Amino acid sequence: MGPHQTPLHLWPASASAVAVETDYLILAFTVLTLLLTVPVFLGITYFAIRYRDGVEADRETSGLRSNLIEISWMLIPFLLTLIFFGWGARLFILSKNPPADAMVVEAIGRQWMWKFQHPTGQSEINDLHLPIGQPIRIRIISQDVIHALYLPALRMQMAALPDRYTELWFKADRTGTYRLYCSEYCGTDHSVMDGNLTLMTQSDYQHWLTHGGAQITAVAAGRAIYNAYGCGACHDAGSTVKAPKLAGLYGREVRLADGRSVTADETYLREKILNPNGNRLAEGYKQIMPSFAGVIAADDLGRLIDYLKAYNQAADGEATR
Repeated sequence: MGPHQTPLHLWPASASAVAVETDYLILAFTVLTLLLTVPVFLGITYFAIRYRDGVEADRETSGLRSNLIEISWMLIPFLLTLIFFGWGARLFILSKNPPADAMVVEAIGRQWMWKFQHPTGQSEINDLHLPIGQPIRIRIISQDVIHALYLPALRMQMAALPDRYTELWFKADRTGTYRLYCSEYCGTDHSVMDGNLTLMTQSDYQHWLTHGGAQITAVAAGRAIYNAYGCGACHDAGSTVKAPKLAGLYGREVRLADGRSVTADETYLREKILNPNGNRLAEGYKQIMPSFAGVIAADDLGRLIDYLKAYNQAADGEATR
């Protein structure tokens, strides 16, 4: 089982009052459905056996009719299901009307990662820390294809659409770490577009904002961006593509095709990401990397460079150029 995989839970833990009520609604409606359908199928089975071909039985019509029975078995199930319609409608209306004091968290989905930004400016990649006892409104948008933010512990899911904001809100009441997913197939690595939802007390959340939140380092975020854009497919050790290995590149001398040498500083890294076809081609390599200008957001570019600066593991085999 990989790091992104967890056992499938038939009934995941619930972390909010609405999630518990949703469970009650589903269970109650399931019980009602069974009460209405099981007798019908049992009756069908009994009559199919009792009056099967070749069995002696009285098949004469009795002539008895009861309008009361006919009306009852239509009206009673209808009224019972109407109760659940009202129950579900109440939950739906509640889900579409967040309180005015709800804390707003921005969520951006893209292949294949989630980015969350808190009102105080801290941002996270694929993880989300939130307080309990506080209404939370998540505004969601996609930078590429359609995704869907799915929070099983809250029994909530909302589509992430390009060029259009959607939102969901909730008020959690149980601390713990739960899973979050993309539940809309979005391409090759859809299955790894997941993360953790950490719910904590108000005091712990404030401490996280002050200390832990600031430490959700740009390096950790940059690593997620590095993986999301598939950089390692060409630049990690062991890649079959002949491309410069990035482990330990930052701060080293790079020999260029025209005989010059430059230092792989932040400016060099930024230029090679945004304009790889420029006049500073590395010696011994063909230029096959596409430009990421207009593709990668400015803040994500900064985080990616921070990760490359810290990516100082020794390259396997071939020396970094």
